[in-house]
Amino acid sequence: MSQPADAGPGPRRASALAGAYEIRGKLGAGGMGDVYRAQDVRLGRDVALKILPEEFAKDASRVRRFEAEARAASALSHPNIVTVYDVGSSEAVSYIAMELVEGKTLREALAAGAFPLKKMLDVSLQIASGLARAHGAGIVHRDLKPENVMISKDGLVKIVDFGLAKRMSFEGSAGPEQATLTQEGAVVGTVGYMSPEQAEGQQLDFRSDQFSFGSILYEMATGKRSFNEKSAVRTLAAIVNAEPEPIERTNPKVPAPLRWIVG
Repeated sequence: MSQPADAGPGPRRASALAGAYEIRGKLGAGGMGDVYRAQDVRLGRDVALKILPEEFAKDASRVRRFEAEARAASALSHPNIVTVYDVGSSEAVSYIAMELVEGKTLREALAAGAFPLKKMLDVSLQIASGLARAHGAGIVHRDLKPENVMISKDGLVKIVDFGLAKRMSFEGSAGPEQATLTQEGAVVGTVGYMSPEQAEGQQLDFRSDQFSFGSILYEMATGKRSFNEKSAVRTLAAIVNAEPEPIERTNPKVPAPLRWIVG
């Protein structure tokens, strides 16, 4: 994600933000918007600028969800959670300006296979620390996966993309959702990290994130996804009804205490 993929979001949209942010290139894309490298011309610093797609800008529910992401992330101040600097709109272009993390996603890092034990523990502890801060503030991420974890060049881990985050109610739950996520265009990879409760559309609490975190731990330990069937429907069924292959079959070097945590 550290290398721009194209020049930017187009002349009109770029000029609409030119007063505050100068767009330098595209970093990535997600269901709730494209992310660009930009410079805050007022403060002279580089930022990651998430822009709501034009086709969603007329959808009030999409705009509310986009703004909710900014509120959720901005309510959290922690070294392992991406910092939100600004949220706003200009000529119908909604945007979130946030900390630019120079590095790669955990998904990109996992392309080389299972992590050495020391690296796995370091990354895991940082993710757990960020999650604990979010849960302490009553926020459930609900979309924790390797694509939403950034690792900087100096090894600092940042949890990103709170687009599906939700505050827990007074009863400690985040409310029901549709079994395949309500977000249109959600990639199949997301399904593999959903908790059984989310897969069944039940009410959620922080334990849903813990399940997703366990799936990430499994992948770092084995280099394989814990639930990765041939279709999204089969993967959901496996999450609800099955257990992943024991870690020791794939990587017997993983210490027993860590296997017990993941299991």
